[in-house]
Amino acid sequence: MVTIKEFAFNLFATNTYILSDTTNNCVIIDPSCSTVEEQTILSEYIQKNNLQLKAILNTHFHIDHITGIQYVRNKYNIDVYGNKEDEYLIKEAINSGKIYNMLLSEPPKIDKYLNDGDIYKFGNTEFKILSVPGHTKGSLAYYCEAEKILFSGDVLFNGSIGRTDLSGGSLDELLNSIKNKIFTLDQNVVVYSGHGPETTVGNEINSNPFLLDNVM
Repeated sequence: MVTIKEFAFNLFATNTYILSDTTNNCVIIDPSCSTVEEQTILSEYIQKNNLQLKAILNTHFHIDHITGIQYVRNKYNIDVYGNKEDEYLIKEAINSGKIYNMLLSEPPKIDKYLNDGDIYKFGNTEFKILSVPGHTKGSLAYYCEAEKILFSGDVLFNGSIGRTDLSGGSLDELLNSIKNKIFTLDQNVVVYSGHGPETTVGNEINSNPFLLDNVM
């Protein structure tokens, strides 16, 4: 069984998730802590629960999803996983960080690449990697079939979809990703997004106003 701890960090209220199982191994999805206070909240949770952090898994590399990468990577000496197609965003994040006063001490890097259909395992838990471009070229979703959970990043939200007007964005690709990669999953799958509350695949199929006329 996977335990999910959710934090909303930085000025964009970006969701950071720590996933742990009965082995006390854990991974972190989209570390977005941007202040010392947020870093402390994150590390204290890991310490108090006696967790062993194994990896950083990023859904994509916009500035609000990467502000905590270097802190976590350096403190726990672990690798960053992501899609190679998003590496260009890391360079762009330096400039966008200045705009939003979210300065990076150093540009993070992707240590290990993930691609569509790959399997990532930690402890007793297995995730299938889904390539879901549209919000960014290299957007990934992490799907655990056994637990019926999906981490969608900024591709799909509760009642909304990700923006496509930024570098690498494409509305057609986004709708295609949602239709063919997410809406083909069991409707009971719980979707944990990059911002806002969780939802389910079924709920978004039946009520998401941005998708009713486009993908059904």
